[in-house]
Amino acid sequence: MTTRSRLAAHALTLGLLLPGSVAVVQAQEAAFQAPEAIAATALSYLREQLSALPGQPSITIDPPRNERLTPCDVMSPFLPSGMKPRSRMTVGIRCTAPKAWTAYVQASVSVPGQYYVASRTIAAGQALTPADLAPRDGDLVALPPGAITDPDTVAGMTAAYRITAGQPIKGAALRNAQSVVRGSNVRINAVGKGFMVSSEGQALDNAAPGATVQVRMPSGQVVSGVVRNAGLVEMHL
Repeated sequence: MTTRSRLAAHALTLGLLLPGSVAVVQAQEAAFQAPEAIAATALSYLREQLSALPGQPSITIDPPRNERLTPCDVMSPFLPSGMKPRSRMTVGIRCTAPKAWTAYVQASVSVPGQYYVASRTIAAGQALTPADLAPRDGDLVALPPGAITDPDTVAGMTAAYRITAGQPIKGAALRNAQSVVRGSNVRINAVGKGFMVSSEGQALDNAAPGATVQVRMPSGQVVSGVVRNAGLVEMHL
């Protein structure tokens, strides 16, 4: 066989084998879950988790390690138990069909925005005014849970405990001025069809207007009623 004939035969052989080889590679790739789909699922989930915060979130997903996972028809993202959004976090991706598996991806998260700190020391029980708040710029994800980002939410609120100057103001540190305070004496009105009976008792917990609170009566009996204001609880019979 001449050199030209051998080259032609070799080219023909390659022409027959290469398409098949490509098909085999494609089939092997299709046999494993695409990491891009895992990353996209985690990204969408984190955007949803951060949607309550003002500002535009910045999210970076580390390249997932698919670790030869089988293709998934239904992926369900979740946060590991007890974890909340933070600057560096883990997102779980659980596959439920056709074959169950669980993978974890790492993400870097930030939400630039404005929050509020105490402009001066606020005593427990003191009613807050706009002058008590000072704006700060920062990463909202790195703040303590419940940090105030909307100054309007503190209107009509009092400090549940002492807040030092410069400390981020949290929702847990505030109490509606009309809330019932645990241990305080309240009047409880028992209202029925055509009558009302009033008595006094001691609130057993903190409760905002509209919420239910338990009250211990002078006899020792514990009843439940709806808070109307800081000194009044109403019970319907």
